[in-house]
Amino acid sequence: MFPRHFDGKRFYNPDAPQVPGLLDVLHWKLTTRPQPSPSFIEDVEPSIPPRRFEGSGLRITLVNHSTVLLQQRGSNILTDPIWSERTSPLSWIGPRRRRKPGVSWKDLPPIDLVLISHNHYDHLDLPTLRRLAARGDSTFIVPVGVGRLFRAQNIGPVHELDWGGALPLPGFTIHCVPALHFSGRGLRRNRTLWCGYVIECKERLVYFAGDTGFGPHFAWIRERFGSPDLALLPIGAYEPRWFMSPVHMAPEEAVRAHDILAARTSIAIHHGTFQLGDEAIDTSKNQLIACVQERPFLVLNNGQFADIA
Repeated sequence: MFPRHFDGKRFYNPDAPQVPGLLDVLHWKLTTRPQPSPSFIEDVEPSIPPRRFEGSGLRITLVNHSTVLLQQRGSNILTDPIWSERTSPLSWIGPRRRRKPGVSWKDLPPIDLVLISHNHYDHLDLPTLRRLAARGDSTFIVPVGVGRLFRAQNIGPVHELDWGGALPLPGFTIHCVPALHFSGRGLRRNRTLWCGYVIECKERLVYFAGDTGFGPHFAWIRERFGSPDLALLPIGAYEPRWFMSPVHMAPEEAVRAHDILAARTSIAIHHGTFQLGDEAIDTSKNQLIACVQERPFLVLNNGQFADIA
């Protein structure tokens, strides 16, 4: 049983460090400077995924940031999709894209299922979600409280899950699992939940961590579900540590999470497209490569894919 994480008004991380508040945000922005990065990097070679990936294998394509296309058993699953130019409620301000998506919109295959980990703008991008809904035939899974926004935008069908909840679907089951993070769009914080997901099917177990700090939930997930065949683990937006450590893992912590999970393969997400922390755009990737050693922990560029038997 996962620990209690709702006090009747707001969600919280049980037995975890306090999430930085708005005064901490102000202090961070006034006292630190991000490492310089190019304004745009023209190194993405887009790929064209198959319309369907048949058979018993799994194809994983990194689109960008935390957007991953998972294709298995003829089904297409998309995580935290964003094709917008900015991670912001406004089109003219906010963190701007530094690399283009690795799959162009016109080449995106039909999407059966969309997993949303929480409501931050880099993970819940309404322009992209409206475009997906307009295509039809997509089901959306969100944490508790986020469904209201989807229904207000006529995005659906949408299913809300709490930690420990599950949704059986043809061919696989989606489990909602804990993450150490927070939620908020604007000034209202923690009125909706944040989470990761475990995708359980006959052939394998896939874990999408969403956005998370390092914590005991990795051990809980392994104990409850077993070791995943694939773990999608975030590595970016980790500096400065005094501010980011409760909610974002550093690359070396992602390696520890990989070890605790005993994942057969891990793939890095949440890096390389938007500069959301103080580290430069590719620092997290380089740090991970330096500390991963012989572990099966892959770093894909936007548009690259990996196949798992």
